[in-house]
Amino acid sequence: MILLLTRILSKVALALMVGLLAGCQGGVLDPKGQVGIEEKQLIIVATLLMLLVVIPVIFMTLYFAWKYREGRDEIYEPKWSHSTKIETIVWAIPVVIIIILGVITWKSTHALDPYKPLKSDKDHINVQVVSMNWKWLFIYPDLGIATVNELRFPANVPVAFQISSEGTMNSFFIPQLGSQIYSMAGMVTKLHLIANEPGTFDGISSNYSGAGFSGMKFKAIATPTEADFDAWVEGVKAGTHDVINNGVLDQASYEKLAEHELDAHHVEPTPVQYYNSIASSIFMDNVMKFMKDHGKVELLKGTAFDSKMIHGSSNHGEMNHGEMNHGEMNHGEMNHNESHHSSHDMHTEAEK
Repeated sequence: MILLLTRILSKVALALMVGLLAGCQGGVLDPKGQVGIEEKQLIIVATLLMLLVVIPVIFMTLYFAWKYREGRDEIYEPKWSHSTKIETIVWAIPVVIIIILGVITWKSTHALDPYKPLKSDKDHINVQVVSMNWKWLFIYPDLGIATVNELRFPANVPVAFQISSEGTMNSFFIPQLGSQIYSMAGMVTKLHLIANEPGTFDGISSNYSGAGFSGMKFKAIATPTEADFDAWVEGVKAGTHDVINNGVLDQASYEKLAEHELDAHHVEPTPVQYYNSIASSIFMDNVMKFMKDHGKVELLKGTAFDSKMIHGSSNHGEMNHGEMNHGEMNHGEMNHNESHHSSHDMHTEAEK
């Protein structure tokens, strides 16, 4: 009976596994880059370790339900309360598994640190990424070009990403290549990835960010050779590709690109676009624009705390500062006099 039950469960588990894995093409379980491959191995190892507890528990639950079913002449011990052997097993095995998982997590966390450059005999390609509502801007600072909703790089060449946001928080993710990382306004996060083979991979935002979120996708294209990538770069600069070419990416064109449809019911995906040249430091200028008021309190006009107190002339500031000190001095003297009178009254009451 037990053998038959085991065979049935094995077949059901195999059928479920095949069905679930059939939809894994193009996802994290179908990696095409070194980072993705190592992360897949980590997922499999962690899952198998946890199944060492899950599978026996499922099996024993079914076995005990069958063994102690009604009509069986099993020993009935209603006052049974403790077993050293059982306590040892149910505590020792999970503790050992948790220790093993802890060691694996510690090592993999440092090995797969997204900020750490990948080891390669080739130099990293630098790409600056900006998430917008609801599109992705890719800036190649060393090559002087930029693209929208399309990312290209050579296969077997590491890519160093600097990632930020124009507003809403998003998450940059190419499932087949590896780690996802957040994009936030006024901040720069980093990520290093590599494609081990040529191909076209889906890129998404894995963090919900509004009405156009479902269309916030891009293609990450790994060219077969570096020569193919260089030819593509030259085509972008020359404007020979059959793609919308917007010319120069400067502050004005950046702000125009950042505009988005306000009608939540009619958000259309943004088509692929190229810029054949870029203004220097366009990426960091727009990161730092969110920091322009850092350390400065903006006071409301028309209130007692008028902004002139901060932005006025130096003389006016000095006068206010002097008046304030004078006011503080008078206030101090008043407190001192009040304190003196209070003390005198207390002594008078005491003498009475």
